Amino acid sequence: MNGLLYRGLFDDAALFPPGNAPLGQALHEHRNHRDGHRAQYVGPFLVPDARVAELRTLLDREEGDHAPLATVVTVPGGAEAVPGAVAAAQQARLHLVGLEVAAEPGGIAAVTEALDRHLPAGVRAYVEISRQGRVPDDLAALAGSGHRAKFRTGGVVARAHPGEAELAVNLHAAVGSGLSFKCTAGLHHAVRHTTPEGFEQHGFLNVLLATAALLEGATAADAEAVLAERAGPALAAAASRLPDERSERVRETFHSFGTCSITEPLEDLVVLGELPATTS
Repeated sequence: MNGLLYRGLFDDAALFPPGNAPLGQALHEHRNHRDGHRAQYVGPFLVPDARVAELRTLLDREEGDHAPLATVVTVPGGAEAVPGAVAAAQQARLHLVGLEVAAEPGGIAAVTEALDRHLPAGVRAYVEISRQGRVPDDLAALAGSGHRAKFRTGGVVARAHPGEAELAVNLHAAVGSGLSFKCTAGLHHAVRHTTPEGFEQHGFLNVLLATAALLEGATAADAEAVLAERAGPALAAAASRLPDERSERVRETFHSFGTCSITEPLEDLVVLGELPATTS
């Protein structure tokens, strides 16, 4: 087992497709995850900027004594929407810990400038890199900004899922640029697989191990092979062999990913023997 590799890995994106949970239900379940025996693996609550006001109202009405909700706000509107998103998240019961801002191809500078002007101290920012542009160029523009990259790894249609080769090249470029990153969408399970709808989905364990290989000097082709692996026990065994120092480096680079289900990816790790099945 390598529990260190999975701590805080799973950002709670229950509000987003394909889960689309009602806000009240999503918040209740998130509280339960954060209070449960697997709380150490659960990241912050993700909410789109258009729903921050709704979340604030719900928090104001929430019963019980709760700590401020660690929240990441997604900003699909890009640089122009950053000031409003930051202002909306200023509420006593909401603890803004991150901002995820979409960038147009070639538009990294505008987003990083907005973040530099408006991002509160201590809040992490992720800039979503468009798959429609020259990703290595955009990553190079982001490098040195102090902000992180965000890769979209899936969606509700087949074309939203990048193939192994595309993702491997992007991860290679990010690691080569010294960038930390997160992923969003499509990483519902630990191991690469084909869904009943025919979507080819990446496994988060594959992405962790591809990142580990790249940090040790692997090529994009090497990373592509890791991303293509479908043998869960072999991937779990490789993860278990990572020493703590390498695991920490991997997680400093691949920080987290958004998942609309917290339970499913954790149960995958239980089945693979990477997490215990009980609280004991």
